[in-house]
Amino acid sequence: MKKRGARLVTALIGLAMLSSGCVPRDPGEVVIHSPDERLKVSFAVVEGRPHYGVTYNGVEVIAPSSLGLTFRREKPMDRGFAIDEVLKTGSDETWIPVWGQSGEIRSHYNEMTVNLIEKVPANRRMSIVFRVFDDGLGLRYHIPEQDGIGAFEIMSEDTRFSLTGNHTAWWIPADFDSYEHLYTESPLADVQAVNTPVTMKTADGLFISIHEANLTDYAGMTLARLKNPSHPPTAPHVFKSSLVPWPDGSRVKASTPLSTPWRTIQIATWPGGLVESNLILNLNEPGVIDDTSWITPMKYIGIWWGMHISKYTWDTGVGHGATTENAMRHIDFASRHGIPAVLIEGWNTGWDRWGQRGAYDHVTPYPDFDLEGVVEYARKRGVSLVGHHETGGDVPGYEKQIDAAFGLYEKLGVPAVKTGYAGKIYPRGQYHHGQWMVNHYRMVVEKAAKHRLMLDVHEPIKPTGISRTYPHMMTREGVRGTEFNAWSEGNPPEHTTILPFTRMLAGPLDFTPGIFDLTFDNYKKENRVRSTLANQLALFVVLYSPLQMAADLPENYEGNPAFEFIESVPVDWDQTRVLNGEIGDFVTIARKNGDRWYIGSITDESRRTLTLQLAFLEADTKYTARIFADGEDADWESNPAAIDIRDEAVTSDTILTVDLAPGGGQAIIIHPAE
Repeated sequence: MKKRGARLVTALIGLAMLSSGCVPRDPGEVVIHSPDERLKVSFAVVEGRPHYGVTYNGVEVIAPSSLGLTFRREKPMDRGFAIDEVLKTGSDETWIPVWGQSGEIRSHYNEMTVNLIEKVPANRRMSIVFRVFDDGLGLRYHIPEQDGIGAFEIMSEDTRFSLTGNHTAWWIPADFDSYEHLYTESPLADVQAVNTPVTMKTADGLFISIHEANLTDYAGMTLARLKNPSHPPTAPHVFKSSLVPWPDGSRVKASTPLSTPWRTIQIATWPGGLVESNLILNLNEPGVIDDTSWITPMKYIGIWWGMHISKYTWDTGVGHGATTENAMRHIDFASRHGIPAVLIEGWNTGWDRWGQRGAYDHVTPYPDFDLEGVVEYARKRGVSLVGHHETGGDVPGYEKQIDAAFGLYEKLGVPAVKTGYAGKIYPRGQYHHGQWMVNHYRMVVEKAAKHRLMLDVHEPIKPTGISRTYPHMMTREGVRGTEFNAWSEGNPPEHTTILPFTRMLAGPLDFTPGIFDLTFDNYKKENRVRSTLANQLALFVVLYSPLQMAADLPENYEGNPAFEFIESVPVDWDQTRVLNGEIGDFVTIARKNGDRWYIGSITDESRRTLTLQLAFLEADTKYTARIFADGEDADWESNPAAIDIRDEAVTSDTILTVDLAPGGGQAIIIHPAE
């Protein structure tokens, strides 16, 4: 079990210099292996161009692929190079996260730094760093401080990924402002430009995910198919990093020394191996916050879903959701059911001017909301508030107010804030995922740390593992979440069976599960959630977030025996295991907290029967499984609320049969028998 409030530490089991030394100049091809030696990365300079390639168990995963950077004014750093020196080292350590899917994380890798020097004319220097783990690798560029290179603008990062077959791919389109798309499953030949993570399955049965780690002071990366390479490709499907631009067309404004984000390639022999990987976190720096006692994972309810289904409004007038009376009603429910916090959206002035510059005042409540009174009412009942800051894309306006707004929450004892950036960014021409906004998001993270505020960011830059360094950066949206069911054609049942193997590989996601009234006919008859009630429970295990919302209206939870699972399920875990899964079809994930295991199993639109071996339980111990299953005639279309709640005696020898309705699921609590 993790120690609550303990300082984030890096616990060294053994810092091993696995292979330390230098390789002489111009050695030809150089290689580095993973600690288990199954993954090999090779590097060579071919006709002056840096190239790398990747094999796994002797199977070529990335064919020789070129590397380089192009600048606005300076000569490109993509040719004319020779290897000057190769440094190899390695590390094996275990570190303790403040929260997460595991109580401890092993970081075991071999590293190779290839120092390059231009032969002519300027003798500029650049390094390529490879860090190779058993479950994948990261590579990054480093331009050291040197004469002749000061400030510069990167116009293109020419990192290529030469994929060796027409893999099956799960992807969303490249979008510089949003990740809120449904995933497409298609042959790689149909893919043109994508946001990351993008996940693939090869004909050899390998699973690959390409993403990035430690995105700091740099533009977000998409991938674009290279249609007309300037030199012959060595694989049928070549993709290149495509960075989100500034309004003037440049991608990154930088100076030396510069280390880019890591470009990551996760590799597994089955889908669950991607989910259980900690590669993205391990490619980030250790935590920088000494006292983490204020960083506390928690569940919450909120005045939120009511606005999406048109029961409430964000702005004032008839139907305003964020009234003092309504807030107190939510607080009373949370207190009765042991829910630690309540989110309140629409409490501050400006919602009637959404999307305009200067719309929001982040410290002034509407007349029908007593902020200080509500905070005090909650405190007396053992409940906290989750604050809310919607910017409507007005970033300069938010930056002017952020110190006062964060200071107000700190003064009142509000422990967390949800931020939002819905709409186009001001100033116009900036994108959500460009360098300017990446730096804004990081500024907010740093200011939140000073005010001891946990963060839930909507319309964010994608997660890249910085929650290791800043563990109060708890969760993000960056996904087509539950809200789309309230005002669009909705999310198909398969959507949540894809997310663990795609978006969730980047980091925690605020999907907002837990809808019990799945048709909400009293408010919007034309919309609905395409899942069963048991599926909604299972999502609390399948889709991880350390700030996890039970998103429905309190009145839909009152008196429903299924709410027992939401009351019980934790949001912080000691172990995580994927028990089965096929991307886009079904997935079952088991997570342990203390002496209890929680299992979530979900399916797509197909009825399905799965078997679960409980061999991960302690041998010679008797357990009780509290099962929340689809009812016998459950179906997401015709009977979504049907649920069967029962107890079964189980042991480590038990094989459970799990029957899943179309769009269905099953949630299980396993605890030692009394």
